[in-house]
Amino acid sequence: MTDFHRALHSLRVWDTELPSFDPASAPPEPLPLFHDWFTAAVAAGQTEPHTLSLATADADGRPDVRTVMLHDADARGWHFASHATSAKGRQLAARPEAALGFYWPVQGRQVRIRGHVTTGTPEEAYEDLHARTTGALAAALVGRQSEVLDSPGTLAGASEAAWHRAEAEPDAPAPTWTLYVVEPAEVEFFQGDGRRRHIRLRYRRTAAGEWTRELLWP
Repeated sequence: MTDFHRALHSLRVWDTELPSFDPASAPPEPLPLFHDWFTAAVAAGQTEPHTLSLATADADGRPDVRTVMLHDADARGWHFASHATSAKGRQLAARPEAALGFYWPVQGRQVRIRGHVTTGTPEEAYEDLHARTTGALAAALVGRQSEVLDSPGTLAGASEAAWHRAEAEPDAPAPTWTLYVVEPAEVEFFQGDGRRRHIRLRYRRTAAGEWTRELLWP
């Protein structure tokens, strides 16, 4: 057995007491439950609970996934941001559908979201970017996300110049910075159970725009 396999097989999941979840008590819409689970994850000490997996597909239908940060979750949907010129930006322009996945192992919980993706206004993108740190602005000013890089030195030089600009011009625009909103068609809440009697509650939006709830086998 290799070191990799020994390490892999040594791992356990949810080596802690997990919270209970009664799906009968769930609200009629998914957003309030997401807010409750998110704040509970923060209170439980979950590391970076605002990070999520974002899955998209390119123009040929090939799937792609990466980790991004949640910027908001409101009545419009789940918000994240990126450059329109990045790989994810180009993919969303060609196929404006996405899936999101949150995993909070400290409580054995997952949330999965699928839906159509829209973009916010340029004003919203500007406000989103400038509400963040100087480092975030500097990274956005570098731009060129997902392009081929010839060397780490080139990145270091571009980053240094962007930091100087971000500090000197805290209101500097990043024209390709875009706010994306996933308008949910399905939202699934997964509560893990030590005896593998996991609870899966799925919300689905009907043609009339209402939410219906259903349990799924684990």
